[in-house]
Amino acid sequence: MRTTVALEKVGRLIEGRDENPFDLLGPHEVVDGDRRALAVRAYLPHSAQAWIVDPVASAGVPRPMRRIHPAGLFEAICPLPPEGAPTKYLLQTADDRGNFSTMHDPYAFPHLMTEYDLYLLNEGKHWHSYDRLGAQLRSIDGVDGVNFAVWAPNATSVSLVGDFNAWDGRRHPMRKHIPSGFWELFVPGLGEGTLYKFQIKHGDWVFEKSDPYGFAAELPPRTASKVANLDRYLWHDNEWMARRRETSALDAPMAFYEVHLGSWKRPGEDPHRWLTYRELAHDLVEYAKWMGFTHLELLPVSEHPFSGSWGYQTVGYFAPTSRYGTPEDFMYFVDHCHQNGLGVVLDWVPAHFPRDGHGLRLFDGTALYEHADPRKGEHRDWGTLIFNYGRHEVSNFLLSNALFWLDKYHIDGLRVDAVASMIYLDYSREPGEWIPNQFGGRENLEAISFLKELNEQAHLQHPGVLTIAEESTAWPSVSRPTYVGGLGFSLKWNMGWMNDTIRYMRHDPVHRKYHHDELTFSLIYAFHENFVLPLSHDEVVHGKGSLLDQVPGDLWQKFANLRLLYAYMWTHPGKKLLFMGCEFGQWNEWNYDTSLQWHLMQWESHQGVQKLVADLNKLMHREPALFQVDFDYTGFEWIDCHNYDESVLGYIRRAKDPGDFLVVCCNFTPTPRLEHRMGVPEMCWYEEIFNTDSTYYGGSNLGNGPGIMAEEIPSHGRPCSLKLVLPPLALTVLKPRR
Repeated sequence: MRTTVALEKVGRLIEGRDENPFDLLGPHEVVDGDRRALAVRAYLPHSAQAWIVDPVASAGVPRPMRRIHPAGLFEAICPLPPEGAPTKYLLQTADDRGNFSTMHDPYAFPHLMTEYDLYLLNEGKHWHSYDRLGAQLRSIDGVDGVNFAVWAPNATSVSLVGDFNAWDGRRHPMRKHIPSGFWELFVPGLGEGTLYKFQIKHGDWVFEKSDPYGFAAELPPRTASKVANLDRYLWHDNEWMARRRETSALDAPMAFYEVHLGSWKRPGEDPHRWLTYRELAHDLVEYAKWMGFTHLELLPVSEHPFSGSWGYQTVGYFAPTSRYGTPEDFMYFVDHCHQNGLGVVLDWVPAHFPRDGHGLRLFDGTALYEHADPRKGEHRDWGTLIFNYGRHEVSNFLLSNALFWLDKYHIDGLRVDAVASMIYLDYSREPGEWIPNQFGGRENLEAISFLKELNEQAHLQHPGVLTIAEESTAWPSVSRPTYVGGLGFSLKWNMGWMNDTIRYMRHDPVHRKYHHDELTFSLIYAFHENFVLPLSHDEVVHGKGSLLDQVPGDLWQKFANLRLLYAYMWTHPGKKLLFMGCEFGQWNEWNYDTSLQWHLMQWESHQGVQKLVADLNKLMHREPALFQVDFDYTGFEWIDCHNYDESVLGYIRRAKDPGDFLVVCCNFTPTPRLEHRMGVPEMCWYEEIFNTDSTYYGGSNLGNGPGIMAEEIPSHGRPCSLKLVLPPLALTVLKPRR
C-alpha cells in the first residue's frame, strides 16, 4: 500500500529492534503529491480499524487510517495545522468484536528529560534524578498522563507494559536517548495506581523488569511497579523540621528503638495480619514515646520480595513496602512521629541487592548495576550482587535514593548497612577470590568515594540529618568529616563494645574476674569515633537466643544481669540502640513472622525490665552528664577499672560543665559488697539517683538509701571516698549534692 515509510523502519518496529519509534510513529510532516501534509502513524496490533479524530481540521469527524502493514501499523494523511498551531488529535480504534476506544497518541508528545538532565545523569551528579526517572505524573497542554523513563543502555529495545495495554510489549515502545542510554515515553490518560513494568529486549532475549525508580509496588509475591503521587500529602511537621536544621543531635540525648514493623505487634483478632503504617503511627509511636526513646530506627522498609530477608534484600529502592500500606500512609507514619517528638531513621542497604529476576540483576541483559566479574560482583555470604560504585549512573541511583528518603519522606537519618563489605575488596574472600585496586590494595576506592559523597550531599542538602555506619572493622575516621580524610558519617555502631560486652555477660559470674578486660577494653578506643552502642536485631537471631536467654544464672539472676547490662550501656559513653522486645526481656529469639511476646507483660519481672529501660531514658534526658560529652575523653573518668577480683567497676560521667558529674558503680557478681570503698572527686553528699536493684524493677532493694556522705579518706587517687553498698548484679548512680 502507498506510504511514505521505508520498509526497513517498519521491520525494526515490528520486530522490536527500534531505538526511536518516534521516527516512525506519531505526527510527521510529509510531501503528499504537490503539497505538504501531516502523516499520522500508529502501531495498533490489537485493532481492526483506526481513525484520526482531528477537532480542528475535520470538525471532529473521524478520518479513517489505512493499514499499511498487516501487523497493525496504521497511517492517515491529514492537512497540516495552521502555522504555529499545536498538533492536536485523538486516535479512535475498534477491535474485531466491535469494541471502540479513544485515546491520545503517546508519540505526539515531547519528552520530559532535557539534555542537561541526561548530562547530569551520565556524570553521576543528578541528585534529584527521582524527579525525572521512573513514573512521573505530568500534564502537557492540558493532557494528563505519566512520563516513564529508565536506564538500559545496552538494551536492543525497551517497551512499557502494564494493565493499560494488556501487558503487550508491542504497543508502547520507548525512545532511547543516544548516547546516554536512557529510554523515555509519555503515556497520556494514565494516572495513580497504574501497574507497569519495562519489557526489555537484549538480542533475542526478552524479559520484564520492575521500575528501579518505582515509587510504589504491588504486594509481594506480585512484582509490578505502581504509579504513585508523592506530592499530595500535606505535612504537619514544620516545627520539627525547622528545629532539626538548627540543632546538633550529637550532644543531645539519643536512644534508638530498633523496630521491624511487621513483627513488632500483630492484631489480636488476626495474628497473621500486619499492622498498617497508620495503625503503627499511633500504637508504636505512643509506646516509644512513653518509653522515652528519641528515635525509631526501622529495619528496611523499601520493597523486598522475600519477607525472610527482613528488608535487607531490597528490589524497590524508592518504594516503601506495600505490606503495610501506601506511600502516603508511610508519610503519615513519619509525620505522626515528628509531631510526637520522635525521629525516624531507616536502615538503608547500598551494599548489595538480590538476584530476583524482576530486579536489578542483568537489568538490560548485561551486568549494568553489578560487576560482571564475580570476584567483584558477587557477595558470597548472602548470595547477592554488589553494586558497581565506579559507574556514574549506579552511584547516582544510590545517592539520589538516599536523598529521596530525606526529601520526600522527611526521614531524619539513614543507617547504612554492611559498610565493611563495601570498603574492602577482600571482604569475606580468600586469596585469589578478589581483585586488588589500581594501587594493589584491598580498599574499594570507588565505594569509599561513593560513601564520602553520600555523606557530603546528605548533610549539605538536609542539615541536621544523621548518617550512621554499621562498620565492623577498625577503619579509621568513619565518623569524621571528609575534609580531614574521614568517611563523613555522623555516627558509627560500636560493634567492638557490643561483642565484648555480650561475651562478658555470657560468662558465669564466678568466671568473670578472668575476663575483666572485656569490659574495660572499649574505653581505650571509645572516643576515636562518634559511637552508637548497639544491642540490635543481629544479637537475637540465628540461634543466639534472646538477650535474657543469653545471660547466665537462675531466673532472678537472669533478670538482674539483663538490668545490669542495660544500665551499664546507658551510662557508658555513646548513644544507645535497643532492639524491640529486648526492652521487656522477651524470652524467645526474634521471629520476623510473629508478634513480640507481649503476653509476658503480665509478669512483674518483665514489667521491671521495661520500667528500668523507660527510667534509664528518663535519667539520660535529665542528666547532661549522660549525653552532652559522649564523644570526648573529658566526659568520662575511671575511678576503679582494676578490681577484677570482685568484678567491680567505678567511673565518672561529666557534662560540658565539669562540675556536673555522676558517679557510677557496677557489681557484676551476685555477691553484695556491703562496705565497698570508692574514691570520689569532692567532699559532699552523694544522692543515689538510680539503682537497678530496686524492688520497683524486680530487684532485692539493696543500696544506699537516699544517699551517703563522702568521707575524708583518700581512695583510688581521689581526696575522699564513699563507703558504699553495692547490690548484687546491679548498677548504682550517685549525684553530688553540694
